[in-house]
Amino acid sequence: MNSDLFKHATAAATKAYAPYSKFQVGCALLTAEGNLFTGCNVENASYGLTICAERNTIFHAVAEEGPGMRIAELAVIALGLEFPPCGGCRQVIAEFAGAETPVWFLRDGKPVMMTMAELLPASFRL
Repeated sequence: MNSDLFKHATAAATKAYAPYSKFQVGCALLTAEGNLFTGCNVENASYGLTICAERNTIFHAVAEEGPGMRIAELAVIALGLEFPPCGGCRQVIAEFAGAETPVWFLRDGKPVMMTMAELLPASFRL
């Protein structure tokens, strides 16, 4: 595991704009090209316009590397909470990750890794 990913995800979480849920979430990913990207959740009073940390990070990576961006490894952390990526984020991660791509999050205070296939065994594909 790349422990730096959790450090970068934690730093990103401190920048989250989460006045409604109070869930400060950060994400860090390493691309196949070796670039590191981070992002945080940004909420909006019209809650459907909120963006999760994982999607914010992935969209930033695509904006920088282009549509061929591939995720090599991803970590997500919520300050004071522990949970894996939500279902919507899992689908977006799957769009840019392989079945064996490691996705890290915390469970019982310890890093847990699941492959993309384990997190989303029946992803939507066109």
